[in-house]
Amino acid sequence: EDIDRQTLFEGLIYNEVGERVGTVYIGAVAHYAIPDAGFMRHVEARKVDDAVLELIKEQVTSQKDDLVRGMLEMLGRDDLFTKAAIDASIRNMDKQIRASDRTQWGPWLQLLGFRVVVDVHGDVVEVVVPQKPVDDDD
Repeated sequence: EDIDRQTLFEGLIYNEVGERVGTVYIGAVAHYAIPDAGFMRHVEARKVDDAVLELIKEQVTSQKDDLVRGMLEMLGRDDLFTKAAIDASIRNMDKQIRASDRTQWGPWLQLLGFRVVVDVHGDVVEVVVPQKPVDDDD
């Protein structure tokens, strides 16, 4: 699918006052329609999606060693080739997400509370990533 025709985070993007951002096509190019005091600001979806992917990749990369170690434990393997494959997956995460079927993971992210907040220009203000609940035995 042409990269300019897709939206990766449709249904997961909100403006700064909590209104859901819609999707429109101008020509063949996907845009997010950001509500702004009764008007709709149209921003190319790719601009927003690229920014969100970059932020997610930064977060994952900052915890890469722990993630790789956890994946190796989960797989029950600790060899050089498996580690290299996991490293490559993390490095190419943005490409893999773009190539995947968002209908498979988009609804799950929505259900888990993942959301992206953008300003009226489509600049990412915040990416809300659900955190694992902390057990409180008190």
